[in-house]
Amino acid sequence: MRAARERHDDETSFVLHSYPYRETSVIVEALTATRGRVALVARGARRSRSELRGLLQAFQPLRVSWSGAGELKTLVSAEWLGGLPLVTGSALLCAFYLNELLLKLLAREDPHPRLFDAYHAALRDLAAGAEQAPVLRSFELRLLAELGYAMALTHEADTGRPIDPAARYYYAFDRGPRSVAGEPGRRYLEVRGATLLALAQEDFGAPDAAAEAKRLMREAIDYHLERRAIVSRRVVRDLVAMEEEEDRRAGTDRPKRD
Repeated sequence: MRAARERHDDETSFVLHSYPYRETSVIVEALTATRGRVALVARGARRSRSELRGLLQAFQPLRVSWSGAGELKTLVSAEWLGGLPLVTGSALLCAFYLNELLLKLLAREDPHPRLFDAYHAALRDLAAGAEQAPVLRSFELRLLAELGYAMALTHEADTGRPIDPAARYYYAFDRGPRSVAGEPGRRYLEVRGATLLALAQEDFGAPDAAAEAKRLMREAIDYHLERRAIVSRRVVRDLVAMEEEEDRRAGTDRPKRD
């Protein structure tokens, strides 16, 4: 028995990724406000006279309609909504990182309206030139929480005692923070209580807290990705290495990326 053919109209969405399909079409992975991540085939989108050609770009809000049964739907229409500045420069690499996280961690057709809003807000902040590290940490926390992996940041996992900002903890990603004093020698990531509380409050004013929070969140993301590589990280590392090599040859110092 065939699955019922459904139609969804006027869904606000963002393109996360697209790639060629057959001779003239494109498959689009889109994040939608109420239907989650969906896969859409845009038939004829690569033809020179197609109205969709050049429209299905990442980081810009679209209004889309689609129909179909099964996992791959057919894009019926798309309209650019505007209202969001272009993301450029190093912020663009951050935006690609967000897209990669969503593609690798978010199941298709699993609605997360609050996550969609968080993604939209992150793109807006990156485009406006906001400090990038807090934007990324905030989105990472919300993504994990929406997927059921919310990080315990204010109380010890075993005792329930409040986190002491002056203490150090091992962070077990399947349980939460555990006192270093209580578990000597355990091979978990070690982190300061002050950093855990800074993450809980999304306050990264202190440089040492920002650096440690970045390391903790990187390990948390990798744990839930089961150590699958994140390509956008490698691109950033390669770009930084290339810039540092250029600076070395020129005998100059360039400020490092966050």
